[in-house]
Parts: sequence; C-alpha cells; structure tokens
Amino acid sequence: MRNTPLVGSATLLLMLSTGALAATNPFPVDAPSGTSEGIVYTFTLDSVIHPIAARLVKEAIDSAKDRQARLIIIKLDTPGGLVTSMEEIVKTITSSRVPVVVFVNGSKAASAGFFITIAADVAVMAPGTRIGAAHPVPAVGEIPKDSPMMAKIENDLAAYARSLASNRGRNEKEAEEAVRKSAAFTEREALRLRLIDYICRDETEILSILNGKTIHRFDGSTQVLHLDKARIESADISLRDRLLSYLADPTMALLLLFVGVLGLYVEFTHPGMIAPGVVGAICLLLLALVSQILPMNWAGVALVVAGIVMFLLELKVPSYGTLTIGGMICLVLGALMLFKSEPGMPAMGAGRWAVLAIAGSAAVIMASLTTLVVRASRHKPTTGTSGLEGERGTALTDLDPGGRVFVHGEYWNARAARPIQKGANVRVTRVRDLVLDVEESS
Repeated sequence: MRNTPLVGSATLLLMLSTGALAATNPFPVDAPSGTSEGIVYTFTLDSVIHPIAARLVKEAIDSAKDRQARLIIIKLDTPGGLVTSMEEIVKTITSSRVPVVVFVNGSKAASAGFFITIAADVAVMAPGTRIGAAHPVPAVGEIPKDSPMMAKIENDLAAYARSLASNRGRNEKEAEEAVRKSAAFTEREALRLRLIDYICRDETEILSILNGKTIHRFDGSTQVLHLDKARIESADISLRDRLLSYLADPTMALLLLFVGVLGLYVEFTHPGMIAPGVVGAICLLLLALVSQILPMNWAGVALVVAGIVMFLLELKVPSYGTLTIGGMICLVLGALMLFKSEPGMPAMGAGRWAVLAIAGSAAVIMASLTTLVVRASRHKPTTGTSGLEGERGTALTDLDPGGRVFVHGEYWNARAARPIQKGANVRVTRVRDLVLDVEESS
C-alpha cells in the first residue's frame, strides 16, 4: 500500500478534469417508494484502490441509503492501493447506516483490500479467492526495510488491522499477521481463522444465508436482516467514472506521457500536420488529470521526457547509438520512478514488463532508424550538383573548349580542358556556375 499524503477537444477534457473529483453522484437515485425497502444494492470494485474508487464506494453507499436499501454488497477484487483511499473506504463502511457486505468474488482482496474486507459488517469470500498480504512494501529505494520509518508504518497498519478485527469480532492475531508477515489466506483458511463470516458462490446465496440473521454493527448496535423478498439491483457506474477509473492506471499514465511528448514533437517539427499535435495535447491533458488521482513523481516524469528527447535527437545528431542507449536508460528509470516512492503496493507502479516493452520497442525503432540514416549518409548523392559529379553522358557538339552535352537526362553547357569531338562519351568532373567540366571517357 502507498501512503499518500488545442480548442474543442481541450475544452471538453478540461471540463472532464474539473468534474472528475466533484461530489456529483454517478448512481441514479429514485425517490424512495413503498417497494424500495426491499432493495439489496450491489456495487463492483475491481480496480486499484485510489481516490476515484473511494469516491465511488461512498456514492454507492449513499445511494443505497437514499433508496432505503436493506443491504449493500460490495463485490471486491483488488491488488491493493493507497492507504489514504483505503482508510476513506473503511470509514465509509463503518459509518454506513446500511449494512455492508464485502464479497471477495474476483480473485483476491490483497493489501488494502484486506482491510476493506475485515471492516465490513459481513465478510464473504467466493470459492477460489484469497485475502491478506497486507504488509507495506517500500517502492524503489526510498525507505529501507529495516529503517525506523518502515517500523513505524508497519506498527501503525498492524494496529489498524487489530482495531478493525476487534470491533468486528474477528481474529486480531491473524489480522496482524497479514500485516507483519504478509500472510495470505484462502477462503477456507480465512473462514477457519475467523477472518471472514461465510463462503458463498453468489449474491443469491448470500441473501439466503443472511436472511433473518442478527448482525452487530460497528457502533455496537444490532440489526436483524430481512431479505426474503429483497430484489437485487446493481449500481451502474457512469461513463465518466469508468473512464477515470481506466485512466487511473500507472501503465496508462506512462503511455499517455510517451504519446503526448512524441505527438507534440512531431507537430513542432512538421507544422501543419495537426493530428499529432491534437493527439499529443489530449494525452498530456489526460496525464494532468491522472496526476490528480495518482501520486506522480515529477522527477520520474522528467526522466521519461529526457529519454524520449534523446531518442528523437538520435535522428538529428550522429551519436551512433549513444543517445539511444541513454534514452532507454532514462525511460526505464523514469518509468520505474513515475510514482512517488512511498510505501505502497507494487500495483501502484507501472508494470515492469510494460516498462521494458515500451523502452525496448522504442530502442529497437530508434536503432533501426539510426541504421537507415547512417546508411543513407554514406550513399553517393543523386540530386543537386553533387549528384552530377562522375555522371556520364554524350557530347552534342564539339567541345573546344565549350559546347553542349547530354548528361543525366538533361542538356547542359560544358567545357573541356582538351578538345572533344561530337558524339564522344564524356564524364562530368566538376560543376561550376551551372557549367559542367567534362573529360572524354571510354
């Protein structure tokens, strides 16, 4: 987990970024009616835990409250995420007036997902899933594993896990082990160790098991669940929020930066193409939006930009691969450092294979282009006055010393140091003031 503390298109994107973190509810809310009391709300959280995810969970729970739902089921599948966003989700769950079931039904609820699961009124896992592995992981090289700062972070999260487990009647010792020793549990192990309450295959089975059950809320009160006639409704996430959640991905941020800088470079070096400039501007605007969601490290951004610039300069400067190698090193280091190096889940960094694929592809392309440029520079010129030197032709008139010749498909004035008869083969030795110096050739 990370401890975080050109015109129409651009206008649309700025409007999007302005509204990205606004408190508008993306879930449709109807006025409560007599039948709305039989609703069970479901919401799917299958992304990294970041501010957008935290906001969506809060709005889903608020919508469930407004519709007087009897229960809300959060279907969870996450590799973890930001500590601050996880804490916000936990606060929303523990303060919810509607009972909350966290249902781990994808593949896992790791790291931040573990805290969210044990904070629920009812914790449920599907067969074949797993939870745990909640130890804070220092990202590339800022906080040594054995440092006092790391110990503080670990102790803080361990205490948080114990507190949640204690208030929910779960196994405090095993919850702490998930933090301190990065312990992970299958659904059967979690049930046996009292980290979850049930193992269910789907929402229908959850309702069947919970109907008539009395649950203990986080504030100490109890509540009986009446779910026999409840109908299940899914919370529909708006297109805007789907887009924001998709963009809030480290690998996507790296691609946006790469394409944005490359697009603007092509536009500046080839004015009038328009399309590369538009694409580049859109990508950089989206990157600015993503930087408000993910903890960007601007030193990493600078390294990525420097790497791209080195790749582009390789086409202009004859460095014979030096700039390509430097660009690849900068791109790889910048991509690995693109997000703040604070304790967090590896999922919050761009995937190493994605980084290597992007850097490797760019290096191969630039190496190929550099090879073509070097080969082209070694070729004899075929145009201009330099391209005429060495060309062979025919004397159209006697040259003594001046006359006319036919060379390179063109008629030229020519002069010769020695007399040349009409019809003789000639070879160009020099071009001066649009007059060819020629000599007789065999």
